[in-house]
Amino acid sequence: MAIMLALVLVPGVGSAESVPLSQLRQSTHFHGISVDPQTPGHLYLATHHGFYHVAPEGSATRLSEDRNDYMGFTPHPRDVEILYATGHPARGGNMGFIRSNDGGKTWRQLSKGVGGPVDFHQMDVSRADPNQVYGVYRGNLQHSVDGGDSWNIVARSPEGLVDIAASALDINRLYAATQQGLLRSDDGGRSWRNAHLFRQPATLVYTGPGGSIYAFMVGRGLLRADESKPGWRPLGPKWGDRYLLHLAEDPNNSEHLYAIASDGEILVSQDASIAWAPFGTP
Repeated sequence: MAIMLALVLVPGVGSAESVPLSQLRQSTHFHGISVDPQTPGHLYLATHHGFYHVAPEGSATRLSEDRNDYMGFTPHPRDVEILYATGHPARGGNMGFIRSNDGGKTWRQLSKGVGGPVDFHQMDVSRADPNQVYGVYRGNLQHSVDGGDSWNIVARSPEGLVDIAASALDINRLYAATQQGLLRSDDGGRSWRNAHLFRQPATLVYTGPGGSIYAFMVGRGLLRADESKPGWRPLGPKWGDRYLLHLAEDPNNSEHLYAIASDGEILVSQDASIAWAPFGTP
């Protein structure tokens, strides 16, 4: 009985008990982030050991019934209950393209993808048409036009790919963050061109609900552009050796941004990236 009780009380192991975000950060890696549109200020967090819901005060509760490695996490842009991901079961292997219809509690495989089961490390769902989904597996860009039920290979992915984002305005437009800089495709990933004048490594690219584009470039920091207008502008503080890996914009307030930094800390800005602070602290 003592052993069983100890297992129940261990945070995050087979229980729905909350753990401090700082403790979770020490025990796993964070692979994706988004804002829960039904409870603003609360976050969804895809980790190496399960899928979590995080409250503003910093308590993290595991939603998933498993402790799988969730990668490529992307919420449905219109249906608040539907979430997409890929990754690895705790026992090993690949999960293929998976979907949750209940806010992250349970997940099922929609498709193995081409040559799968896949583990899309870079993946995004089009805000312009949620049936359009893109994912990268073994250097190939795959595309689905039916919400992830079936896939085809479009082309080889850009060299040194780090992140990918689908346009919120054009179903054929994609953005890529690569080790050589930011790229843009206007033909669904078949060809690419520079999206920024400077060819410096980019660690993330993200498209917001209203047509905003965010990117983080090493040495230049966080940048923002508008899909309907040319030009990028720098945002926020100097980051030094630190950089951002994942970003999320609150769909209910575009000035509220959340990010995962290179050291694993989750940050929040409530003024469109003028200032940032650790998330979950008093």
